[in-house]
Amino acid sequence: MIWPLLRTRRWLAFTIVVIVTIVGFGLLSHWQWSRAELRRQERIDFQAALSANPVPISTLTAPQLAAEEWRAVTVRGRYLPDPQVGVRKRPLEARNGFWVMTALQPDQGPVVWINRGWLPAGEDALTTPTFPAPPAGDVQVDGYLRAFEAPGDQGNTGLPAGQIAAPSPMLLPAVGQSLDAFVQLATSDPAQVGLIAVPLPEIDESRNVSYAIQWLLFAAVAMAGWYFFIRREAVEDAQRRDSALANDGTDGA
Repeated sequence: MIWPLLRTRRWLAFTIVVIVTIVGFGLLSHWQWSRAELRRQERIDFQAALSANPVPISTLTAPQLAAEEWRAVTVRGRYLPDPQVGVRKRPLEARNGFWVMTALQPDQGPVVWINRGWLPAGEDALTTPTFPAPPAGDVQVDGYLRAFEAPGDQGNTGLPAGQIAAPSPMLLPAVGQSLDAFVQLATSDPAQVGLIAVPLPEIDESRNVSYAIQWLLFAAVAMAGWYFFIRREAVEDAQRRDSALANDGTDGA
């Protein structure tokens, strides 16, 4: 019987540890399920945004610019001759590089910053590569609405000319009035050369689901291990008692 063992101080302490461990694993599993649900909703919203018909960016209101990230948009206009900057530390396929940000003046409305694509970094982080020139004349950009990022604590402090730490209005060069979002280019007419279009992110909740199941398995292992060891000790105690009783019977005879 395992119940007498549970009254011992050693097994009582061990059982408490196992219970706390199982509860901890359960909480971690619940947290991963919650993360999976958030990721699932992000994936649904992301796919819905991508599947919507592209709209001219000039037709979007300020609330839409703030809320409808990844909305497919189009913008027509001319790239400004200057300035053009690279957002540093933007890896792609295990290579470090830059997002090339170029200002575009639409046919109507404020200036729109365009993430024209990715360019690999040079030999060292202090060297600013030569950014390919944007197409001249009228251009149509088809892409996705993106929210600006926070500038960070250091901003552009100490960075070489032509580099910025993040696509933030506070760090981008001054171009007058500009839109409260930027566009990640998918295609351009006329086509641009020398840059790789930044790929869309892959949003998948399966990893969080697998982690949630993993924590439940750990909890099951902890429970099974507790039962295995306490049952084995109970069996061994019973065998010792039977052996002792057998020896007493032999001595009495």
